[in-house]
Amino acid sequence: MGIPRDSRSEQATVVIDRLREAYPEATISLDFENRLELLIAVVLSAQCPDERVNEVTETLFEQYRTPADYAAADPADIAEIIGSCTYPNNKAEYLVGIGEQLLAEHDGAVPDSMDELTDLPGVGRKTANVVLQHGHDTVAGIVVDTHVQRLSRRLGLTDEERPEKIEADLQEILPEEDWKLFTHWLIAHGRAVCTARSPDCETCVLEDICPSSRLE
Repeated sequence: MGIPRDSRSEQATVVIDRLREAYPEATISLDFENRLELLIAVVLSAQCPDERVNEVTETLFEQYRTPADYAAADPADIAEIIGSCTYPNNKAEYLVGIGEQLLAEHDGAVPDSMDELTDLPGVGRKTANVVLQHGHDTVAGIVVDTHVQRLSRRLGLTDEERPEKIEADLQEILPEEDWKLFTHWLIAHGRAVCTARSPDCETCVLEDICPSSRLE
């Protein structure tokens, strides 16, 4: 078992410093060329690996290029394309609804505020944060996906379980300039080392400060 720093702020500082060095190229792994494609890809990524999303969007983005294309689509046709993603029928309905709402309320543009984004079908705070950060270059919060949720608890940065409360805890202890990359550092570490089922504590750069370390 590792020994964490005396305060969560100190713990966060060490985590950031080490992960920044370990994963200097960490960034978003979804493929997109514009804000609409980013929004669609993030909606599809809910409980679905980014690699699979990238596979289906290669075809999806060829056929559906504008909000009008999605608004006029038959959800069944979209569901067929995204069938290998989780919940394809629900997500297809979301995409049609997003197209309709972008046309009706935003002149076909992807909005740039948290409230307007989370008002779109299938868009929660996590999705909105990703779109703001990577589509509008606006950091309004911290993206809390399954990796961030798991690792921030394992590392003793929060005791919360719900993403919204985890985000609030992290915002209190992380420098705002690190909010965007922090997510990508934890995602990279969660995929490479600190996996859900079999964390590789022996090779982990954070083992000595991790209260969840399995090493004796």
